[in-house]
Amino acid sequence: MRAAGLAAALGLLAGAGAALAQDFDRVGGVVVDVRPLQVYARGPQTEALRADLTEAMRRSFSDRIVRGAPTLVVRVSGLSLAAYGGAQGGDRSSLGGSGTTDYLDGEALLVGRGGEILARHPQLSALPASSGGAWYDPASERRRVAALAEHYAQWLRRRLPAP
Repeated sequence: MRAAGLAAALGLLAGAGAALAQDFDRVGGVVVDVRPLQVYARGPQTEALRADLTEAMRRSFSDRIVRGAPTLVVRVSGLSLAAYGGAQGGDRSSLGGSGTTDYLDGEALLVGRGGEILARHPQLSALPASSGGAWYDPASERRRVAALAEHYAQWLRRRLPAP
């Protein structure tokens, strides 16, 4: 009897998970939370990422924003910018990545009005460090952060169920 009850409960949970994933088709707004990242990296780069990712998410999900729907929160947990320019080691990132690839790690959460998490979707985006242009250009690192934000938002849009 217990096994049958457990199997039924697991079946309901599996069905609920599929239903929750569909909830990403409508969102009430977009919020980017960089607080987990601030443990590792504070300052203008983190704030630039927050601003860039917020704007990219709003553009990517503009047709899914509906008044009264749950909020789409992107919680950023990691930003890693490779040393670039063929350097070995000496990575300037918050996560200590390596090679010539930049990474943005986070999780999309669908948050209800009461603060409950209705659905979640983890995601890691990766781009070549060359996405910001020439390594010797002082603006390159800023462009890399913007490119990662745009890439993350566009892939999240593709990965979450369409309306």
